[in-house]
Amino acid sequence: MIIGKIRADQEAVIESEIVGLNHNEKVEVVLDTGFTGFLMLPSDLIKRLGLQLIGNRRAILGDGSPVSFDLYLAQVVWHGRIRNVLVLGAKHDGALLGMSMLSGSRTVLEVIQNGTVTIAPLA
Repeated sequence: MIIGKIRADQEAVIESEIVGLNHNEKVEVVLDTGFTGFLMLPSDLIKRLGLQLIGNRRAILGDGSPVSFDLYLAQVVWHGRIRNVLVLGAKHDGALLGMSMLSGSRTVLEVIQNGTVTIAPLA
């Protein structure tokens, strides 16, 4: 089971361990149910981890504008196992965890300040 919290700004966050070529790093990620991908990470973190660039991906933002992101391959420790995932490179500082990462999980949010975020695998 993965446990996180609700921050004062009402963002649901968990800590996720990302496996890179250079080292592993634990990163606070914001759960974003409007993001259908796996992960979006800032470019400086991608460089530190030494993630492999595998191409680019076009996407439509929430405001309808089209964008292009660099696409990387990474591994994440998820429910105690290594999981291969696609990562979008972002120019902003924050890390986002999307619905593809949550697929196959039950996610419960206690939406109060410092409330609990619980992610458990479905049987």
